[in-house]
Amino acid sequence: MKVILKQDVKSIGKKDEIHEVSDGYARNYLLPRGLAAAADANALNTARTKSEAKAHHEAEARAAAEALAAKIQGKIVAVKVKGGASGKLYGKVTGKDVAEALSTLVGTEIDKKKVDLPSTIREFGSYDASVKLYAGVSAGFKVKVEEL
Repeated sequence: MKVILKQDVKSIGKKDEIHEVSDGYARNYLLPRGLAAAADANALNTARTKSEAKAHHEAEARAAAEALAAKIQGKIVAVKVKGGASGKLYGKVTGKDVAEALSTLVGTEIDKKKVDLPSTIREFGSYDASVKLYAGVSAGFKVKVEEL
């Protein structure tokens, strides 16, 4: 019997997937617990439409991330902070600081959790960094830490 899953089922699959299961398993377990629905013609058409819409939205999001990555790739982001004469900073440069500077540079909000710094930046200079924009889409840029 073909069923469309309404929830993730550990031994079968994920929500909105279509699977072939035994008749008894579907009638006695999946359908009474509301984990699946019988896959008739209407339900199959609805499920396919949903999956196509989801694929389309994911493709749009990926394309937007790739366009943003092209804008960011190779840029130099200047971060101005206070520091001492010896080249040490009063504090450190974090992902939040870099994300704010990068956001103002490209004009799009960048999440601080997606910025990947090599390590904690505690001295003036240039550092390589990257930002992960989408699954498999990232962009590299340089962070230049300057004195305020």
